[in-house]
Amino acid sequence: MKKHINEEERKAHYEAADKNDKIIINFRDIHHTMHYLYEGRGSQKRILIVLLELGTITQQKLTEYLGIKPGSASEVLAKLEKNHLIMRTASTIDRRTTDVILTEQGRAMAEEAAIQRKKRHEDMFSCLSEEEKNTLLSLLEKVNANWEVRYHCEEEDLHDRHPRHSHGRHPEHPHDHGEDRRECDRNCQECEHPCRRGEHHHGHGHKTHYEENEG
Repeated sequence: MKKHINEEERKAHYEAADKNDKIIINFRDIHHTMHYLYEGRGSQKRILIVLLELGTITQQKLTEYLGIKPGSASEVLAKLEKNHLIMRTASTIDRRTTDVILTEQGRAMAEEAAIQRKKRHEDMFSCLSEEEKNTLLSLLEKVNANWEVRYHCEEEDLHDRHPRHSHGRHPEHPHDHGEDRRECDRNCQECEHPCRRGEHHHGHGHKTHYEENEG
């Protein structure tokens, strides 16, 4: 059983870490905060904002854009349609799917959600000056580009070996736990699936320093 450690132990663990480990610890903490702040790829608010940004779009393309399962998309869209926030009509381009469009009520809600998101993003980085934001952005883009090249082949290899349970960047490979199907939350260390990336793939487990036995 995992033992949660107190604030002093967390601080001591952080201070004892080397520079690279401290960077990873901060990335993990930021990941957990982002997971807390955002409702998910298929949330009603996100779908409304996407429709506001993209305009009329087929349900198939919307599902692909969101990176969620068709069944999950249909369920959320049905709720939005029931609440008169969207309309679905037969597509004039592809009769195998439907067009999704915002209603006036849905557009108003989407615009409000977009304003709230913009303000949240501003608040999230209000502790930084414009120069610091530019520096942070430049460094993150550099690391991100390097990791894309460095670990891309390893991610593809994992996808090939476990196509129904991938923790890569590609949304078409979510968790699959039988009846309890859910989109991948990237919390690999908590996943019960035998291909847990934290156990079989060095360097990509999303462990948190809040747990003593995770090192």
